[in-house]
Amino acid sequence: MQRYAIIVAGGRGSRMNNDTPKQFIPLHGLPILMHTINRYYKASMGMRIIVVLPENEIDTWRELCSHHLFQIPHDVVAGGIQRFDSVKNGLDHIGNKEGLVAIHDGVRPLVTTNIINSSYEVAAEKGNAIVAVPLKDSIRVQENDGNRMVDRSKYYLIQTPQTFRIDLIKSAFDTEYENSFTDDATVLEAYGESINLIEGDYRNIKITTPEDLIIAEAFLNGIKD
Repeated sequence: MQRYAIIVAGGRGSRMNNDTPKQFIPLHGLPILMHTINRYYKASMGMRIIVVLPENEIDTWRELCSHHLFQIPHDVVAGGIQRFDSVKNGLDHIGNKEGLVAIHDGVRPLVTTNIINSSYEVAAEKGNAIVAVPLKDSIRVQENDGNRMVDRSKYYLIQTPQTFRIDLIKSAFDTEYENSFTDDATVLEAYGESINLIEGDYRNIKITTPEDLIIAEAFLNGIKD
């Protein structure tokens, strides 16, 4: 099956205390987004990579690619108002309904090629594969009259990639945005499909704060594929 990757990179740098969009912030000498694209290229050199960016950042991205001599083949698509709209634009860029597509956060540069390939393999078999890790900390739920403990073994932190058969996820996204769509899996679930979780990695962090950048710098040299 043909493999596609939609890398969604529409964030800003507000929580980073940085005017630079977070996907462009340097990490080990390269913008974060370049590290992420490289992970997918390394996982499967025959896949088609689609990068979704805010329309007003596309020229900046092209300048960065030129400056860093970044030559990994990829298409660039303009995003939308919501992440839902950006993913939908990426899916519309895929002309057919056959194959597999991984949808990934542009600021998760520490994903391993093993996780990427595993997600495609499970999605080919079951229709979808959603990367997740069990909670490690105790958690409590807030209620009107106080709070109570809940069994953490029943809860998972959801990561990306979230990988799907293209026909399924295209059909699921053929709907209007709802506030309950917190990720791509919730869109597919609303369409009526069961969600398949696969093992993720605690190092597969989403870089959103200055502390995350420090952690990513520390982890980057230790990634095992």
